[in-house]
Amino acid sequence: MRIFDRLVVAADAQEVRALCDSLGAPVVMTDPDLASGTDRVAQVVERPEFRDFSLVVNIQGDEPLVEESHLQEAIALVRDRDWDVGTCAAPLRTAEARRDPAVVKVARARSGRALYFSRAEIPFKRDGEPTLDELGRPPFLRHIGIYAYRREALERWVSSSPSALEQLERLEQLRALEDGIRIGVAIVGEAAAGVDTPADVVRVEQILSREGGELLMKDRT
Repeated sequence: MRIFDRLVVAADAQEVRALCDSLGAPVVMTDPDLASGTDRVAQVVERPEFRDFSLVVNIQGDEPLVEESHLQEAIALVRDRDWDVGTCAAPLRTAEARRDPAVVKVARARSGRALYFSRAEIPFKRDGEPTLDELGRPPFLRHIGIYAYRREALERWVSSSPSALEQLERLEQLRALEDGIRIGVAIVGEAAAGVDTPADVVRVEQILSREGGELLMKDRT
């Protein structure tokens, strides 16, 4: 992606390193006992060759279909709008996604600040179930697992211990919220679902295989 000055894979398994080496992708091995992806990213940027970068982006491995425009939105929240951390959300669209604990929901303030992330059905509509029309727009949003961090915010995030809410929901971003780190949330229109279950792996493999074949045909024409 042309929007980055450097790209590197933060790996915790030799199998990942071997794959990266075979593709010629830069890779840095990290401690396999780290609690989260953010902790892993922070360990990488502590290295001397990355210490001059003031803005760091985390593209998580479970978001293989992430779009460059969404990354640009997250980066702009930090670079141009002075948030500590930037991320994205998209409309939930379906009742199934709303009920699915693997789909992380986010509640957002008028300013764009993240109020809370949860696997539960937030915000909860007291008077009946939300309609499909309502699920297609805010405030019914699902989180997209990408983060842009101001370096100081990243260092603050990982210097604190895992929080009670983080451990309950198994959502690392709750640690940041509990510590007062300001997370801005950009709303994007559409976003491919991430990989959270074995069925998701099959679905994404089929998409990547199909897109790879289409690119190959274009190259031949």
